[in-house]
Amino acid sequence: MSYQHQYIDGTRIHFPVGKVVCIGRNYAEHAKELNNPVPTEPLLFIKPGSCVVALEGGFTIPADRGSVHYEAEIVVLIGKPLTTNPSREEVLDAITGFAPGLDLTLRDIQTRLKEKGLPWEICKSFDGAAVIAPFVSADAYSDLTDIGIRLSINGEVRQDGNSSSMLNPIVPMIQYMASQFSLQAGDIIMTGTPAGVGPFVAGDEIVLELTGISKFESSVR
Repeated sequence: MSYQHQYIDGTRIHFPVGKVVCIGRNYAEHAKELNNPVPTEPLLFIKPGSCVVALEGGFTIPADRGSVHYEAEIVVLIGKPLTTNPSREEVLDAITGFAPGLDLTLRDIQTRLKEKGLPWEICKSFDGAAVIAPFVSADAYSDLTDIGIRLSINGEVRQDGNSSSMLNPIVPMIQYMASQFSLQAGDIIMTGTPAGVGPFVAGDEIVLELTGISKFESSVR
């Protein structure tokens, strides 16, 4: 596929994009803003690697499928295989990098699917539904419970969260994911979004950042 993993210093990672493993409602305030119950166990879903596109240079949203919501997330890149019940040390060793990303959702379609008790793939896995910035090395963070994520749109901060507020912190989250299905080099973990989600419109100018570490400008087409 056209998107390749890239570090912020420009170096490339030499394996293809795998699956995108996501966790829903991992921030209590986000669950509440959508009138969803706060889950008592991790709520997982998967996007195919084919939906991943680069943030840089702008990205396209569907024009004819209803409201397209942004969800800014801390993204984790897995660089080594993880199978059932990995230790904390194995998870930390497998984490290659971190990036800010956007989990895009066709919200009107999602609402209709939820009302019927149907799966979410159509609203979460369309081409371009995972927008990922270049990664910083995992060495940039000594404390994975203190990673900031921020999204500004047209000069206004819309989302401003921190991994300290996650219901499922990054390492236990990945341990749980690996207990359900193996993770491979090239898999991407999207760790949930803080409160403040809303619709994109074509022409929006955005700034997406891992607070104090990396910052990217882009636009919605």
